[in-house]
Amino acid sequence: MSAVTRLTLVTHAITEAVRSARFPVDEPLDPLGSRSVEQAGGLPGPEPATVLFAPELRAEQTCRALGFTGTPEPELRDLDHGDWAGRAMDDLAPEQLMGWLTDPGFHEHGGESITGLIDRVGVWLHGLAGRGDRIVAVTHPAIVRAAVLRTLDAPPESFWRIDIPPLSATTLHHRGPAWTLRATAHELAD
Repeated sequence: MSAVTRLTLVTHAITEAVRSARFPVDEPLDPLGSRSVEQAGGLPGPEPATVLFAPELRAEQTCRALGFTGTPEPELRDLDHGDWAGRAMDDLAPEQLMGWLTDPGFHEHGGESITGLIDRVGVWLHGLAGRGDRIVAVTHPAIVRAAVLRTLDAPPESFWRIDIPPLSATTLHHRGPAWTLRATAHELAD
């Protein structure tokens, strides 16, 4: 039997892009996000053997504010929004936004499709399987959604049906042949 790997995916705290319904760029946490991480006080449970964070500033700031010294992991990077990065959702033509929200293969914005993201996250999860470590990864809601879909073998059309709030934790376990969803997302701070 292979060793159990426990992966806790923590989403970064709130940013101006999240609050204003704008496609993100590499922005920092806003003051509300910084305060919410300070109030969270850290994760329950034993210290992780490995701490990773997405390469964007908001993920690194959340990781450090939670008291972790981690390592950047390129595969945890946010969904590539292509030409839409920095734009408000209201600025898009309704048919473009609906295409993106309903077609997991949509990539007409010059960025990454949802199916491409799910595949990327699946390869990353496969590389962690069987390590036998407790791992914390600070990342983005899109990465967590993709990990949950991959774990449950759920269709990519379900991507937008998973609500992953800022500064929440979702835990997966890998034992034997597959990942399992151990705990659903819960907020670390209000």
